[in-house]
Formats: sequence, structure tokens, C-alpha cells
Amino acid sequence: MENNKAQSVISNEVEITGTIRSSGSLQLDGKLDGELHCGGDAIIGKSANIKGNLVVNSVTVEGTVHGNINAKDRIEMKSSAHVTGDIKAKRLSVEDGVTFIGRSEVNPSGTPIAPEPVVSPASESDTEERSEASPRAFARR
Repeated sequence: MENNKAQSVISNEVEITGTIRSSGSLQLDGKLDGELHCGGDAIIGKSANIKGNLVVNSVTVEGTVHGNINAKDRIEMKSSAHVTGDIKAKRLSVEDGVTFIGRSEVNPSGTPIAPEPVVSPASESDTEERSEASPRAFARR
């Protein structure tokens, strides 16, 4: 994320319940109980506490987020960040010391990837039953 100044600032003295929508960049240092939709870049300051999902172009997280983060470009988590939720972005930067609990999807190309089929390993009893019942269990039918 570029080191440009945020267009709008929500200070640490502000507490918002609801959805914030911004077409530009935003710095949030206060509390948000709701979603953040930001067409520009977002900075989640050290004193910020968000309970809701983020949909942004790029985001730098220094504070606490309890929700999913979906970024069109980049997610940057600073050492003071606490993120509980799934994240999705083209690029990801994580500093040493970050607390992150969730799943991540980082896909620089942005093209959808089909999930691999999950194959569960056969138990020993299944293997024994197959080999006793038919010695040619893997033969073509």
C-alpha cells in the first residue's frame, strides 16, 4: 500500500454502529461495529477495533479486526495487528508478531482456482478387506 495520507480520518474517540462506505481512502482509529466498504485504501490504526467485514482496495491493519477481509489488491498486517477471520487478496504482507486466526487466500493472478478434491486415506481394515476379497482390486473392469 502506498504511504499516501488517508482522505478521511475516523479518530479513536469515535464509535460507529453500521456500515461505512467510502469511495476514497480512509483511516480508522476508532471503533466500528459493522462493515467497512472502501473503494480506496484503508488504514486500520493501532487503537481501532472492528467487529465486521472489510471490503477494500488495499488495507494496512495495525489494530483489531473480528471479521473477514476481502481486498482487491493487498492486505498488510503490522506486528500489532489482531485479525480473527478469513482474508482474501492478491498480495499479502505479514510482520512478525501478528495474531491471525482464520483462513487465507492469496492469489496474485486473481484467476479462480478450482479446489482440489479431498481424498480421505483408507483405514487399515478397509485395505485388508479389499485385498482379501479381490486380489485384483485395482485392475481395470
